[in-house]
Amino acid sequence: MLQGNSRILVVDDDASVRDMLSIVLKRAGYDVVCAESGESALNTLKKESFELVISDIKMPGVSGIELLKKIKSIDAELPVIMITAFASANDAVEAMKLGAADYITKPFNIDELKLIIERSLYRKSIEKENIELKSRLTEKEKFENIVGHNHKMLKIFDLIATISQTDSTVLVSGESGTGKELIARAIHNKSGRAGKEFISINCGALPENLLESELFGHIKGAFTDAYKDKIGLFEVSHKGTLFLDEIGEMSQKMQVKLLRAIQERKIRRVGGNDEIEIDVRIISATNKDLMEEMKKNEFRSDLFYRLNVISIRIPPLRERKDDIPLLVQYFLKTFNKRFNKNIEGFEKEALDAFYNYSWPGNIREVENFVERAVALEKNRYIGLNSLPTELIYNIAEQDVSAGDLDSLLIDGNFDFNRYIDDISKKVIVKALELNNFNMKNAAKMLKIQYRAFRYNIEKFNLKIKP
Repeated sequence: MLQGNSRILVVDDDASVRDMLSIVLKRAGYDVVCAESGESALNTLKKESFELVISDIKMPGVSGIELLKKIKSIDAELPVIMITAFASANDAVEAMKLGAADYITKPFNIDELKLIIERSLYRKSIEKENIELKSRLTEKEKFENIVGHNHKMLKIFDLIATISQTDSTVLVSGESGTGKELIARAIHNKSGRAGKEFISINCGALPENLLESELFGHIKGAFTDAYKDKIGLFEVSHKGTLFLDEIGEMSQKMQVKLLRAIQERKIRRVGGNDEIEIDVRIISATNKDLMEEMKKNEFRSDLFYRLNVISIRIPPLRERKDDIPLLVQYFLKTFNKRFNKNIEGFEKEALDAFYNYSWPGNIREVENFVERAVALEKNRYIGLNSLPTELIYNIAEQDVSAGDLDSLLIDGNFDFNRYIDDISKKVIVKALELNNFNMKNAAKMLKIQYRAFRYNIEKFNLKIKP
């Protein structure tokens, strides 16, 4: 709840609406000032400051749309919520394109309006913090959330700086957890579109019909739950950047519609006939091999070549292990601050465990492990006891499925001895955990001789937790 002493200017030519909003918002804790016209509102804004404006769209004299334009020319950061008695999608779309924070139609639900107000004020506070942070960042520090000095990452940083000055579509590929969205945000933040929206959507997280509605919007009555017009993400990100994550999960039908939008720079809302022009930069990401998906007819080649004008492959962490010390220190600083701790660093054995691990979850897994370690550690330096078992014993929490095994065998990448050793190590460590690291009891559980158990402990260089 952000109301506190937040000041709101209510603009409406209907006295009953002004009075009702004034009473309701004052009860909610806001400081409310009312104006009966656009002209009066502009005069008030010249004399006083406000955190938010609520304005009717249809007013005699200076209309709500004209008022919105003038407010944005004076203070582009001041959120304006538009109210209209006419459920006109065109008015709402025009207002949103001109910078309105949101809109609501009469007769409106008071609780819904309060929620919109809170959301708009919260967004303004976050944007203010971001502006202050950006003003303190040097060009070099703008990559600070993408940590790395490995030569592969330095090449990516150079590539980002170059392609940010173009509007070409970009395809970012890499395993889960490598930071594909961070790369997309960096491209946006260094481009001429930086002042506009960066919108992200996971194409694999929604069923086809919902994804279509999210991307293109819909008109009222287009389907059962379409109670009002909805603006799609293409329109919301107009003049900005739209990031399509997990693009390889998109259905064939949606691929066709996306291809059309990219080619024609126009969209149609679900259930609508009007074509809406869009100016959006597309950055997509995938953890799949789209070339292989094309061979299997799972991904359209014409869409692939539209998306893959510029390609960025993010290397997995196992290919840039020299970045691990940087990453663990970066996350240590982050979680020290979050948990109000002052841990100074890592013991050598703990750092060795980080370095020797295979990191199937990449950067995201490093973040999770460091967060756990900082939360548990009571000493000045993080030791092995604060690390998860799979990290100490270098056990990647991933299994090879039958399909993966087929592929490994056919491709000639299968190492039988390593595969069996990995399984053996995982079973031994799990038995130790279940027996509180008592080796004799663990050996009994596995029905093997204690001497054989000890041999495997030494073979895999496993250090028994105290």
